[in-house]
Amino acid sequence: MADSSFDIVSKIDRQEVDNALNQADKEIGHRFDFKGTGASISWSGQNNIEIKANSEERATAALDVFKEKVIKRGLSLKVLDADEPKLSGKEYRLLVGLKEGIDQENAKKISKLVRDEGPKGIKAQIQGEELRVSSKKKDDLQDVINLLKGKDLDIALQFVNYR
Repeated sequence: MADSSFDIVSKIDRQEVDNALNQADKEIGHRFDFKGTGASISWSGQNNIEIKANSEERATAALDVFKEKVIKRGLSLKVLDADEPKLSGKEYRLLVGLKEGIDQENAKKISKLVRDEGPKGIKAQIQGEELRVSSKKKDDLQDVINLLKGKDLDIALQFVNYR
């Protein structure tokens, strides 16, 4: 009998992030507490979002609005990597990076976790920025998915190509 398998990936739905960004920008433009603060949120390159405001508190509040919209769009906050607000001229800038892909360190940690705590007979292979988990039994794969969902890892995981 052939092995069953699935892939563990960490991908970002860019369209959903863009939608969250546009909703946050619209709310920041309309809310009374942001009037006259020069607060704005926009893309800064392919993988960064830039928040600008005239005070550190307003920049942090704009980030909170963005996080709220990200959650409403069904995305994990683990994909966001926010810096501290930095003074740049007369305004504060806050860069928010987007984390995508599973780096080697996290891949090794997940692979070890699957081998140590998962059912016997499970194989985990690192393939670039994703992991392939395979087993003879589909029930074991379900157990691995539930195990990983229960752990508090510092990256957002998705389970794809379940065969």
